[in-house]
Amino acid sequence: MKFVFSRRPVLAVVAALGLGFHVSLAAAQDAYPSKPVKFINNFPAGGPSDLLARSVAAVLQETLKQPFVVENRAGAAGNIGADAVARSDADGYTVLFGIDTTFTINPHLYKKMPFQVSDFKPLVVMASSGLLVGLHPSTGIKTLPALVEAAKTKNLNFSSAGSGSPGHLAVEMFNESTKAKLNHIPYRGNTLAVTSVLSGEVDGGVLATPGMLPHVKVGKITALAVTSRQRSRLAPELPTVGELGLGGLEQEVLYVAMAPAATPDAVMQLLQKHIVEALQRPEVQARMGNLDLFFEGLTGDAAAKRIGDLSNRYGPIVKATGMKVE
Repeated sequence: MKFVFSRRPVLAVVAALGLGFHVSLAAAQDAYPSKPVKFINNFPAGGPSDLLARSVAAVLQETLKQPFVVENRAGAAGNIGADAVARSDADGYTVLFGIDTTFTINPHLYKKMPFQVSDFKPLVVMASSGLLVGLHPSTGIKTLPALVEAAKTKNLNFSSAGSGSPGHLAVEMFNESTKAKLNHIPYRGNTLAVTSVLSGEVDGGVLATPGMLPHVKVGKITALAVTSRQRSRLAPELPTVGELGLGGLEQEVLYVAMAPAATPDAVMQLLQKHIVEALQRPEVQARMGNLDLFFEGLTGDAAAKRIGDLSNRYGPIVKATGMKVE
């Protein structure tokens, strides 16, 4: 016996399902947020990810008519703050604002993590930035190729914002790619890492451009290159590592907003929409420009792929270089 289905009931079901989705989204938009929302930044206050979180929070507080509060929970290369979000209710009221390294470096670096990458799903890959290779003028090194040669014979110390930070990875990538040797010296945060270069306590660092550049402009730090695919908007005269034939040193930091994996899709979509719109506001674009951040605005599968691709790249580097948590 051959069964024949009428199209009319099927279409009615499809329409009802579509209507149900829109009703649920509308209901979420009406109900959320009904109380203050917490953005946890898992790095020290004053860094690029913290400043971006505060810029976005200010806009969302205006548009969604609820307080959006940024709380800093630094430590363990971002693991402490991320764990706090992973343990929170998956209702959109606690969101992680940070950088990709928590998900692209830490899982390869730490033998045991207090959370799993699968405990999260990406809201938005908001922006990306490169790092600046800078040295204390007393080294006498003025070009990246000269640094490579010097590192083969001299004992050079480079600071970072901590074990597992982008600057730490940059040092290990340098050593792996050039077969030279820089000694990694971890500090507590980017500001202290820059100060150590400025004072001559270390020879140099591969650190966030905004923290280094003011000292470059007055001659207290010598800038050699940037690690991004494109030149810095703040220092367009500096070459990229790729332009200098050292593409193996190319490295970008992603600025990400992540939510607990069980967060309802309707709440995720609402947050994604408002975060992306906030990033496109002129005042936020100006702040991003001052931080040397390039807008990305990736959501869903595109955001997951961007983060996953970096994790796949960094995993073998961490293993090959023997990076350790100090």
